[in-house]
Amino acid sequence: MDQRATLEMIAPTVDEAVEKALEQLGLDRDRVNIDVLDEGGSGGLFGIGGRQARVRVTILGAGESPQPASRPAAPVDLDADTENTMAIATATLRELLENMGVRAEVSARLGESDERDEEPPIIVDVTGGDLSILIGRHAETLDALQTITRLIVGKELGEGVHLIVDVSGYRQRREDNLRQLARRMADQAINTGRQQTLEPMNPAERRIIHIELRDNPQVTTESVGQEPHRKITINPS
Repeated sequence: MDQRATLEMIAPTVDEAVEKALEQLGLDRDRVNIDVLDEGGSGGLFGIGGRQARVRVTILGAGESPQPASRPAAPVDLDADTENTMAIATATLRELLENMGVRAEVSARLGESDERDEEPPIIVDVTGGDLSILIGRHAETLDALQTITRLIVGKELGEGVHLIVDVSGYRQRREDNLRQLARRMADQAINTGRQQTLEPMNPAERRIIHIELRDNPQVTTESVGQEPHRKITINPS
């Protein structure tokens, strides 16, 4: 199995992506192979709009010579608009973190839709060393970072975007706890035959409860009340 180290980098142009990757690796261009995964499109405001260029840089072994940069294969899996949004979100958040002096890895993926007619969210994951400064008390800093990222990406796209920023798996751990809570309270509703009311939650957390119980035929869920005290009720069917 080939165990050579690789690094993927996104930037407004191929050359910038290669330059950033080489800088991060601390290597010259003749010590790596370069695969151009996406040549990108025209840039937008501040150079982070449009479809971003994406490259994969592979460190060469002893005695190996660099090969000509490969061109991108035909895109698969995600539609072009989704890939474009994910690339812009990743580049935007990476640039925000760089301006904050925070060293971290940024990647994007699709989340899960809670309704058939709702677009799934784009989840942007930030990983690295101690990133607790990006979370803050009760995730206040994380929520602010998410809001800023959403605003910038939305301005680049000219429309709102359903985007979630997670740092060091914080939201994933919170999601796991909420899913466990949903199942436990659903069991109580079924066993007692009585409605169960959860504590007030923000829209993202309520969405997790709805998703977890949507396929349970023995209960139904409903959001009630007004923000910021809106909560979920779990009702036996």
